[in-house]
Amino acid sequence: MNLRSYALVTGAYWAFTITDGALRMLVLLYFNGLGYSPVALAFLFLAYEFMGVVTNLLGGWVGSRTGLGLTLRAGLALQVVALTALTFQQVSWAEWVSVVFVMAVQALSGIAKDLTKMSSKSAVKFVAGPEDGALFKLVAILTGSKNALKGVGFFIGAALLASIGFDAALWVLATLVAVALAAVMLMLNEDIGKSKRKAPLRSILTKSAGVNRLAAARIFLFASRDIWFVVALPVFLETELDWSFYGVGGFLAAWIIGYGAVQSIAPRILRSSASDVQAARTWSLGLGVVAAAIAGLVAADIAVTAAIVVGLVVFGIVFAVNSSLHSYLILAYADDDAVATDVGFYYSANAVGRLVGTLLSGLLYLWGGLPVALWGATAFVAVTWLLTLRLPDLDNSPSLEITATIS
Repeated sequence: MNLRSYALVTGAYWAFTITDGALRMLVLLYFNGLGYSPVALAFLFLAYEFMGVVTNLLGGWVGSRTGLGLTLRAGLALQVVALTALTFQQVSWAEWVSVVFVMAVQALSGIAKDLTKMSSKSAVKFVAGPEDGALFKLVAILTGSKNALKGVGFFIGAALLASIGFDAALWVLATLVAVALAAVMLMLNEDIGKSKRKAPLRSILTKSAGVNRLAAARIFLFASRDIWFVVALPVFLETELDWSFYGVGGFLAAWIIGYGAVQSIAPRILRSSASDVQAARTWSLGLGVVAAAIAGLVAADIAVTAAIVVGLVVFGIVFAVNSSLHSYLILAYADDDAVATDVGFYYSANAVGRLVGTLLSGLLYLWGGLPVALWGATAFVAVTWLLTLRLPDLDNSPSLEITATIS
């Protein structure tokens, strides 16, 4: 196991993730405070998610040809540019001008995010080593810690907005990413993950049945989360329940931190699973039951605050296990000589799900409030479960029963 490279990649990903979570909360709360509608708020994030689709497809292919060190550096550099550019936005601008400008900058940040994520997660396969269970263990740690720190970023973004304002917060975040970029440029091997054979461009769409089916399931899984999480929930908490910036940011931060912590210990949770693929089917079904229960309670106006807080905590735990399983399965299904392109394809599907979920979060909330958004999430989880029934069994891959014993 190459601990030095793993530490560098993980540290850079952590720094980026904090700024990514903080930026999302900054943009959402700042423009909601300026009176933007739920649909307008959703549009602010659409370009961010759309560019994730394109970036993951092409970024994985580029990374396999040039090395993941280069794509990681590019992602960090673009985030510095995006954070700096947002400081030029002015309150005096017309709403449509601000929306277009922020969408363009968010598109740049979306490219940065997915270059960084694809590079970091692909690199894990090359630094994990041949030990049984090492791959799942390191993926779980990276993914779980990333989401925990994204939650920290949510709180930091809300706190910075409340304490020092929008522009100063952006400069603080840009400095953090710049430090991570300098460390990677000085110490990380640029050729890590570079493929021995030059895959043609068409290879980004030529995938195994396992990769294709898992990618389809990923679309609906992440759309089911973002339908309520991106716009509907924070706007509901602030406007309907009259929560403060600190309250909204703190709750969403705690949710993401807990979600990440569960992802990190997923191998232990799944210790008794019969197989990794069967576990994905079982846990996606459980997620659908939880989502339906929350939607039913909120729609019936039964202990709404408790249903949201407690229900979404349970949803987060079950969703985290599902996400961790998927993150492991994509690396298990991936071709050893095309890891970056397979992972890039998979995370482009992830970005499609986030794009759809983001748009529906604004639209469904506008049409029927939080209950309709939650019912939409439930429907998407149901489709996820149906797609997992079609996942092929893994050949010559360690089962979760084995990997879970590695603490």
